[in-house]
Amino acid sequence: MSRDLLNRIDQRTRLAGHNRLALLLFRLGGRQLFGVNVFKVQEVLRRPPLFPIPRLPPGFVGAADIRGRSVPILDLGGAVRYPERHLDPPYLVVTEFNRSVQGFLVAEVDRIVNIAVEDIRPPPELGVADSYLTAVTRYGGELIQVIDVESVLADATGAQMLQPIDQALRLAAGEAPVRILVADDSRVARNQIRGVLDQLGVASTLLSDGRQAIEHLKQLAAEGIDVPRHYAMVISDIEMPSMDGYTLTTEIRRDPALAGLYVLLHTSLSGVFNNAMVDRVGANAFVAKYSANELAAKVLARVRATREGAAA
Repeated sequence: MSRDLLNRIDQRTRLAGHNRLALLLFRLGGRQLFGVNVFKVQEVLRRPPLFPIPRLPPGFVGAADIRGRSVPILDLGGAVRYPERHLDPPYLVVTEFNRSVQGFLVAEVDRIVNIAVEDIRPPPELGVADSYLTAVTRYGGELIQVIDVESVLADATGAQMLQPIDQALRLAAGEAPVRILVADDSRVARNQIRGVLDQLGVASTLLSDGRQAIEHLKQLAAEGIDVPRHYAMVISDIEMPSMDGYTLTTEIRRDPALAGLYVLLHTSLSGVFNNAMVDRVGANAFVAKYSANELAAKVLARVRATREGAAA
């Protein structure tokens, strides 16, 4: 993969809010193409020398010195149990998301492509709750399986889905119940957010993309429900299949029945978030993934403001 191609990653950030998804395509072995959101990719390298680190979780093959930083390295084919995986993958995809940097070994790096989000579909129902696929699509006639690298990393590290929040952030017992709508394509992220809301005593409705969210909200409005009263807020990921968080926010603001909804954008993407874009689409707030306390504080402030407004 050429350096010129990698340098164009930054240019892909301009797609944000245009309902398109940029994917880095790669193979784990065999002919099947996989994809990962380009916004999560820092760079692609030939496999560097690896060195061992004591007590690394299973699945990690060591660490590498990347630009003076020790980066843990995961064999992605082994982590997702891909049957045709390359046993000694020669390429390293360095990623940054959820405030951490890690590398994934892959067999081959193909190209970067832009996909219209309406052409990205949910993964097939496999009869298991913990699929590592977050979406599927096609490009040039080839099937692309989009991997939920957040779930891969969380399972590999044994990360706790439920992070306890500070007691000071908890709602007082007996306060009137509220409900929050969550839209996020990552299983890990949905579980993390639900864990925070459960600790706050806040009910939640969880959906896996922006399209589902806007259709759900419009259906409630069609039934005569006052949606901004029904939901204290919407928590939305930014990069999702079918409809991204920017477009979801724009669609909410365009609909008079939904325009009063409070929207918090919540993303794992590091270094590409554009505050001007948040203002332009009309989102109310932004929190980077993942800090349970930061998210809880934002939710708590909104819930209390909603209750004070209702009381007034």
